[in-house]
Amino acid sequence: MTITVAVKPYMPICGDDYPLTDKQKRLMSLAHDLGKNKFAPRAAQLDRDAQFPFENYKDMKDAGLLALCVPEAHSGQGADYATYAMVSAEIGRWCGATALTFNMHVCTMMWSGLLSEDLDMTPEQRALHRVYQKAHFARVVTEGAIYAQPFSEGGASAAGAQPFGTQAVKVEGGWCINGKKIFASLSDAADFFGVLCTEKKPDTDLSRRDTLYLAVPRTAPGLTIEGDWDPLGMRATVSRNLIFKDVFVSDDAALMPQGIYFQAASRWPHMFMTLSPTYMGIAQAAYDFTVAYLRGEIPGTGPVKRRQFATKQIAVAEMFVKLEQTRNLFLRAIEDAKIDPPKSSRLRAYAAQYTIMENAQDIARLAIRTCGGQSMLKSLPLERLYRDARCGSLMLPWTAELCLDRLGRETLYEAGEKDE
Repeated sequence: MTITVAVKPYMPICGDDYPLTDKQKRLMSLAHDLGKNKFAPRAAQLDRDAQFPFENYKDMKDAGLLALCVPEAHSGQGADYATYAMVSAEIGRWCGATALTFNMHVCTMMWSGLLSEDLDMTPEQRALHRVYQKAHFARVVTEGAIYAQPFSEGGASAAGAQPFGTQAVKVEGGWCINGKKIFASLSDAADFFGVLCTEKKPDTDLSRRDTLYLAVPRTAPGLTIEGDWDPLGMRATVSRNLIFKDVFVSDDAALMPQGIYFQAASRWPHMFMTLSPTYMGIAQAAYDFTVAYLRGEIPGTGPVKRRQFATKQIAVAEMFVKLEQTRNLFLRAIEDAKIDPPKSSRLRAYAAQYTIMENAQDIARLAIRTCGGQSMLKSLPLERLYRDARCGSLMLPWTAELCLDRLGRETLYEAGEKDE
């Protein structure tokens, strides 16, 4: 007797029964179509050559996705935080490096747009910010400009533990920047680098309260890009080093007014969770591949079904449990995102970040073990998913270690409390 099993229908990254608005459905469908038909076929070559996905960005520009978080009033898509997270996760399902770099660009627009609307500013700051916003948004909407968001400097600044070592001095008409950023994703592609730096004031120690957020054009004199890029995973991000030597930017380069970034970092913690959707997508992709492989549905591997073995079924069950744990914490955390969230939401954000980053690599590990020898072949995506997943727990500002540290400390202590 032959038993026929219908092909499993496509499941959105948020699950089949998660309520979506019409806008979210449209944007998720757009990300799915681009990812499946354009990004996935290019991913292996981009990974092999450590080459930036320029064609993917052209596709996203043409589809309006580069303006995902540009407000509708500025001709963008006007996506909120949760919509961004789900769209980014859907892209990560097909190409992790594209999703991770997309995060840097889109979140620059989110931070200077949606997020900044919640922050306290003087009327003068708000009015000037409106002028600068308009220029940044117009570059993305009309020119397809790409913005990067370099954080890391090799110390504790990107984790929020000390001021950024990259410094800016106020000069006539703008700022003079000196310093270095490492792991600067989009280094070969960005038109502007959204640089976090510390204002250096005369006779005053550097302070995190004086963090500036400035858009530096890649053509700015004194800015150089250097270093090789040959990492374990996320190879197509092309995250080389940026060196700033007396780089001048005008006042209108500000992505936030002076002093406002520190307020954002203190009051909008979910702004630092935006790397996690990429890894939610990778976790889903590893699970999807394993199920399709065991069902004999992967082209080029032969129509051999391997699903009848109990060991395979148990492994897939383990993967499903981890994936659902991850998905549900992810969805709850992105729903929580807002200014001044309660402590429970902040702790849940740390827990979600940790869970997503750790479970993505564990699901990929189980996928490799379950699918067996063919999963090692570079002609199949699983070994790339495994390598990409291994990198997530290391990424600032919320590494896995930092999430655990903050969860432990903030669970055992209340604000201002200390041991005698």
